[in-house]
Order: sequence, then structure tokens, then C-alpha cells
Amino acid sequence: MTIGSKIEALKKMDARRPGVPGEHLAVLGAGLLLLLKAGSSRSLLRRVLAGAAGGALVGRAASGTGGLARVAQLMQGASPGGKVRRSI
Repeated sequence: MTIGSKIEALKKMDARRPGVPGEHLAVLGAGLLLLLKAGSSRSLLRRVLAGAAGGALVGRAASGTGGLARVAQLMQGASPGGKVRRSI
């Protein structure tokens, strides 16, 4: 089993699980805290690691299960499938 297939298996498992209410906000908060930590760190290695982890968490919050992208779609009137609902 290669690393790529393990990652794909984890993605499929994560897509099947039910979302936790407020999960994307918690992940977004953790990502933003890591990005702030990266900006204030003196060590280059800590900056890089905290910046990469923070960026990954912010991206996960925006696109993951129950993510901010889905919330934005719902607020704009689009259904989760991507079709725009029209009111008559």
C-alpha cells in the first residue's frame, strides 16, 4: 500500500463520517492561531512548520466536510449540489 493510496483511503473515510456542528469554525480558529504563531516565531523552522500547518487547517475549514465553502453556497442560495435555487 503506497502513501497515496493511504491518503485516498483516509479521504474517503473522512467524507463518509457525519460532520460535527461548528467543526469548520474550530478548525478555522486553530489554523488562524497557528498562522499568528508562525508570524511571531523567531525560528525559521517553527515559522515554516506553523505556517504550513495553519494554512492546511484554514484550507480544510474552507473546503472540508461541512466547510465554509458549503456555508457560503447556502447563503448565496445555491444548493449543496451546485445548482442555484430560483424563487418565483
